[in-house]
Amino acid sequence: MRQRSLIAITAALTAGALTLTACGSRDDSKGGGDGENATVVIGLDAPLTGDLSALGMGIRNSADLAVKNANAQKVVDGITFKLDAKDDQAQPSVGQQNAVSFINDKDVLGVVGPLNSSVSQSMQKPFNDANLVQVSPANTGTELTQGDNWKSGDKKRPFKTFFRTATTDAIQGAFAANFLFNTAKIKDVYLIDDQKTYGAGLAASFKATFTKLGGKIVGTDHVNPEERDFNAVATKVKKSKAKAVYYGGEYPAAGPLSQQIKDAGANIPLMGGDGIFSADFMKLNKKAQGDLATSVGAPTEKLDSAKKFIADYDKAGYEEDYEAYGGGTYDATWSIIQAVKIAYEKNDNKLPSREQVLEAMAEVKFDGVTGPVSFDEFGDTTNTMMTAYQVEGGTWKDKHSEAVKPE
Repeated sequence: MRQRSLIAITAALTAGALTLTACGSRDDSKGGGDGENATVVIGLDAPLTGDLSALGMGIRNSADLAVKNANAQKVVDGITFKLDAKDDQAQPSVGQQNAVSFINDKDVLGVVGPLNSSVSQSMQKPFNDANLVQVSPANTGTELTQGDNWKSGDKKRPFKTFFRTATTDAIQGAFAANFLFNTAKIKDVYLIDDQKTYGAGLAASFKATFTKLGGKIVGTDHVNPEERDFNAVATKVKKSKAKAVYYGGEYPAAGPLSQQIKDAGANIPLMGGDGIFSADFMKLNKKAQGDLATSVGAPTEKLDSAKKFIADYDKAGYEEDYEAYGGGTYDATWSIIQAVKIAYEKNDNKLPSREQVLEAMAEVKFDGVTGPVSFDEFGDTTNTMMTAYQVEGGTWKDKHSEAVKPE
């Protein structure tokens, strides 16, 4: 997931990140060999407080479960994994501070997260300079892995350390457009986004495919995601005679927006991406019935590969649900664990450097919670499965799943 412009890196943080690049090299004489147990820290960055904390806590818990299982199974004999979870409050500046803190800790060999693409933009360069692997279970902004010119076909990977288990907005937006046009048979759509990296990118991807299919965008608008009064926009939607609204953004604003559109007399569905795919969307929207969302992967609860994850998660007793990114987070964390294992074994069972873990990511391949896990030359997941959901009786019900071919 998830402004468009990069957050400026302050002089102090830049200096801190650059001077810490050497932290990628570890003292191989310490731990890991000759039966001595060593600790490897995996960082976790997500919004653990605030409006998006429902998704953030699901991410934290799922990463915690992966670490606990790896230790219980002794996946890397001689290494104990530890999770260091930090709250970014969905703010790029806070995420950047967290990135520098992770870089500072020589025991951190990989970082899971964040949730928001805009936050990730502030973290990518410091991590890249420090050779510190970052795997996001939620960032879908296409430019994060394929560069700013990907739309013209000029795809260039900007940061070698960034990977993700979530697919791109290019794929998600196209999938949503195809579902709305071909399956739901809706041809007239009002397009709204929250002007953030994730929302604007997703809306643009949807529009490109929807209009190419023959659909009509009958109106466009932008909203401030921090506001909750969308009556002016709702009135415009009603006058446009749109048959659906497509919203690029997240559930804290999407819920009230959907309800206010219906309150204005436009009894039409609002559709969004994985950013609205949360149980909290229905808590914020008394008229959510019929609304639509897409999310990465197949429904977790229907995957044979996810049965153990679900059982383990329930047994662990976490208070929060694993939400939309639970399976992908577990796989993101496990990919770092596997990379550490590969690098450790190649390094004569001694603690690997950050550079060695980064190099090992190219060899990571396993059957995960969400299915087969591996990464392409851009660091993108090779699993492009998408699912469309609809609100029925107060819950999200899956309607269609498909592996989407990248164009």
